Amino acid sequence: MEIIRATKTWEQAGAYYVRIQAMARKHQIALNVEFDEHDGPETKYIVVVDNYLPVATCRLYGIDEQQVMLGRIVVLPEYRHQGLGTRVVREAESWARELGYVRAVVESRDNKTSFYETMGYVADYSHKIVGDTFTCYRMEKKL
Repeated sequence: MEIIRATKTWEQAGAYYVRIQAMARKHQIALNVEFDEHDGPETKYIVVVDNYLPVATCRLYGIDEQQVMLGRIVVLPEYRHQGLGTRVVREAESWARELGYVRAVVESRDNKTSFYETMGYVADYSHKIVGDTFTCYRMEKKL
């Protein structure tokens, strides 16, 4: 499997494919909700490709000069439990460090916080983020 720092349109299309297949279809999330103002030509994505098929992704964008938001971390169902989620987060963190960010932030679904805790993220359980589809908690990690 190959990990790509997607900067070209065709590479970013792989990120969109994974998100449509694993999130929009599974959770009936409308495309105008799944794809928001943070998705665009300048947005950075990590994409894992198995031969030709995109199978996992992570989006990253700057919150400010020091903090980067990692999100839309998705692995196709048939590729889960193979460490790909961890791989895309680690690659996104590495890219963020290279870009000069010192802190990573994720807004984790309430049932996924332990996944991020194993990678050193700390949750603020006093602040729930209640969305249309999921309840989340903000988690942070020093890069």
